Amino acid sequence: MKIRLLLLLFLCEAQSRATSKPNFVVLIADDLGIGDPGCYGNTTLRTPNIDALARGGVKLTQHLAASPLCTPSRAALMTGRYPIRSGKWHLGVHCHNKTDFCHHPLNHGFDYFHGVPVTNLRDCKPGQGSVFTSAIRLLVFIPLQVIAIALLTLAALKWLKLAHVPRAVFICLLLLAAVILGALVCFLHYFRPLNCFLFQNYDITQQPLSYDNLTQRLTADATQFIRRNAETPFLLVMSYIQVHTALFTSKDFAGKSRHGIYGDAVEEMDWSVGQILKVLEELRLANDTLVYFTSDQGAHVEEVSTRGEVHGGSNSIYKGDSVDKLGPPSSPGVRCSFTLELWQCSPVVLQYEGLPCVPAIEQRTQNSGRSRPRAIWPWTPSRPSHLFHRIIDGHDLMPLLLGQRQRSEHEFLFHYCNVYLNAVRWHPPNSTSIWKAFFFTPNFTPEGANGCFLTHVCFCYGQFVTHHHPPLLFDLSKDPRERNPVTPATEPRFQEILEAMQRAVDRHTQTVQKVPNQLSLGNVMWKPWLQMCCPSSSRLSCQCDQEEQDEGILGAEKLDESKV
Repeated sequence: MKIRLLLLLFLCEAQSRATSKPNFVVLIADDLGIGDPGCYGNTTLRTPNIDALARGGVKLTQHLAASPLCTPSRAALMTGRYPIRSGKWHLGVHCHNKTDFCHHPLNHGFDYFHGVPVTNLRDCKPGQGSVFTSAIRLLVFIPLQVIAIALLTLAALKWLKLAHVPRAVFICLLLLAAVILGALVCFLHYFRPLNCFLFQNYDITQQPLSYDNLTQRLTADATQFIRRNAETPFLLVMSYIQVHTALFTSKDFAGKSRHGIYGDAVEEMDWSVGQILKVLEELRLANDTLVYFTSDQGAHVEEVSTRGEVHGGSNSIYKGDSVDKLGPPSSPGVRCSFTLELWQCSPVVLQYEGLPCVPAIEQRTQNSGRSRPRAIWPWTPSRPSHLFHRIIDGHDLMPLLLGQRQRSEHEFLFHYCNVYLNAVRWHPPNSTSIWKAFFFTPNFTPEGANGCFLTHVCFCYGQFVTHHHPPLLFDLSKDPRERNPVTPATEPRFQEILEAMQRAVDRHTQTVQKVPNQLSLGNVMWKPWLQMCCPSSSRLSCQCDQEEQDEGILGAEKLDESKV
């Protein structure tokens, strides 16, 4: 009788586990290149925890970010829609007054938030330079030079008695120079405290932001969140500030990698991934949790410091490629188009109980034909009724990840550069070919470079691009580096392929509606009435620190020195 009772209890528990909702841990790196983690072939950066995820789960090699820019790619990840449908979304804070928090995560479905609400910029970290160098040169230094030349010229003309120059002219020019210099001084003094701060829910806890032990502090909070919610299904989105510039790392990782501060930051982020995985194992949640690690897009290759240090990662997974600055990868057969870089491959590994452990999934899974038990996905998501009218561009990838399908349901993918349709990608049914047509390509600078180094980012219009008529067409299944476009002479179906892709583009563009431009002048101008300052500060000083930064913050989660 006791045996039957125990068996009944076991079956009830098993049935309960099979029907319970899983937990989700979404780990998003910032600007991490696909050539950076070890599981994608890098042999000189140590990422043992990300690599372990790949070994125990699924690694994707065709995971294309929806945009080569942080903000829109994250909007696509959160909504399942092309960024063009939502506008250029940013987290931000307020819309109309200092209390509406219209963009705050707590007003968009989340229950807890700890992080930065705006972009991590070089200007937020003293000594890391400025992203506004070109603008300062254009708006400050050049006008000051013009004013100086004008003053000297007018003074010479007056001294030589060649012209009568009223004293008021000199006074006005000097006042104008003083105003320009004053504006520059105010900008340099106030930018960091007014734009670089840390939130915990609705409260500013640190202003200006301090990078000391920042990854460790956020990791400790993430693990505490898991512990608090261990008894109920939860979603944890750990959106790393690393490895976006300004680069930073704690003293425990500083100088430990072979690739300067960029490598140090990557290895510290990998440590953070390991801490989160360790807590899941400790609480016996690993088998009920889908862990998804990715980057918002590929590496920002144009990130070079004023001292010439490379602060961007590697977008190459091809052995010996000239753009691979972080060591030669060892997977030359992986399909990842990066040469034109208007859509970038981002590293993705997933782990969940029952996912088939395969080396990589490309357009077709590499474990086809193997006989193995299939995982049971215990939960079917449903769309809220008020969102039924929205077009969702994403597809359920679980059948692909579980090995139940051999390819994604995405037949066409549309590549945008900002608001401009740049290219279209087509994987025809029952075909091994993967076609990609470019309507325009960026003009890399300087000539022969793999990025837009003179402008720091690639622009998508006018003189910054080259339009192609007919479009450049590549077969990525044979030419993954996009080096040799096919022509009517080399591909008999050239025109037929382009016509099919153009019809898909026409169908897609008919579904795109105009949305407000969130980068309009009115949206990007500083609005003093929306400026946030921590309550303890006075006027525009905006300085406070309520964050714990002491060495004991990690408690039982102290650094494992063997991994440093």
